[in-house]
Amino acid sequence: MPADAISGTVTVIGLGADGWPGLSPAARAAVESAEVILGSPRQLALLPSTPSALVAWSSPLSEGLPRLLEEHRGRQICVLASGDPTFHGIGTTLVRLLGADAVRVIPHPSSVSLACARLGWAQDQVQVVSLVTNPAERLHPHLQPDRRILVLSRGAQSPAEVAELLVARGYGSSEFTVLEQLGSPTERVRTTEAADWSDAVDPLNVIAIRCPADAPILSTVSGLPDDAYEHDGQLTKREVRAVTLSRLAPVPGQLLWDVGGGAGSIAIEWSRHHPSCRAIAVERDPDRAKRLERNAAALGAAVNVVEGAAPAALDGLEQPDAIFIGGGATASGMVDACWNALRPGGRLVANGVTLETEALIAQWYKTFGGDLIRLQVQRASAVGGMTGWRPAMPVTIWSVTK
Repeated sequence: MPADAISGTVTVIGLGADGWPGLSPAARAAVESAEVILGSPRQLALLPSTPSALVAWSSPLSEGLPRLLEEHRGRQICVLASGDPTFHGIGTTLVRLLGADAVRVIPHPSSVSLACARLGWAQDQVQVVSLVTNPAERLHPHLQPDRRILVLSRGAQSPAEVAELLVARGYGSSEFTVLEQLGSPTERVRTTEAADWSDAVDPLNVIAIRCPADAPILSTVSGLPDDAYEHDGQLTKREVRAVTLSRLAPVPGQLLWDVGGGAGSIAIEWSRHHPSCRAIAVERDPDRAKRLERNAAALGAAVNVVEGAAPAALDGLEQPDAIFIGGGATASGMVDACWNALRPGGRLVANGVTLETEALIAQWYKTFGGDLIRLQVQRASAVGGMTGWRPAMPVTIWSVTK
């Protein structure tokens, strides 16, 4: 929606669980002068009687918001948000729709700042994970020894889901605090170990997790153990995976195509690099595609699995910043399709273990340039009563920047 779709500015008010008494004079004045007030039914119920038109959000909000703004064009609009509107809130959505000049934001302390104040935690040392629109599995990359995590809940069911995940991951002894209705007269804070959590909870809650210092480690650095994945042998092995990802060079906010995904290890470890990293894994085998989805969920990775044979299955996908060709490299037109789809400055990496794939990689290297290496890993293994080296198949890795 263009910025001139409405007259003047939309004012976004951060509203706490304490409602009207917790608003600043400037926020109260903005609400009182509004002709139309948009918010959730819970938020609207926190306001005193007003002559303004009160409009509850439609669902889904992402689809209904532009329509509501258009419907009330030319009127003084006030939008109610939870806490700080630009922290996982509707403030950023409105700026994206209307432009920064058309949106005025009056923030309130966020649930994160309130939770840290109650717990005595330093905000800059806390990892925040939102489960409002994400599954609980997105917590996995952040579960590390002695870390402090604040979870923005989706509702009353979130604490039980998170506690169950922590126990399954070996983090059942984590200090587990649920903070409900922060800032309101009915505020409540309860602490236990994750393994002992079983209480009913208010839908408006935040979860604080203090991980134990001796908890299991599953690093976000490339090269997870091979046994972290469910696979049928179609897996880029640990050492090769680490080198491959170093060439793909994950960058926050960027998108990877993992073509011929197999077990999904490249796409998953790209996504675990940073919460904003995303990946699309293309896999033609239905069983492997389902296995890939299970691996992504188990490791908390933002991977979208597309079932189909490349290069045809690549048509219509979002343009990538990096592409890994791990399977199907010999398919006709594969590299041309990937190269043409890649953004300028994007990285393309292809691995090969067969003579046929190596021959094609050599041709691509001659045509596009880049870097070509051959990697072989040897592992110590028993040889009778002694120990010797058993070599794995060598892997040819071609990497190039567009």
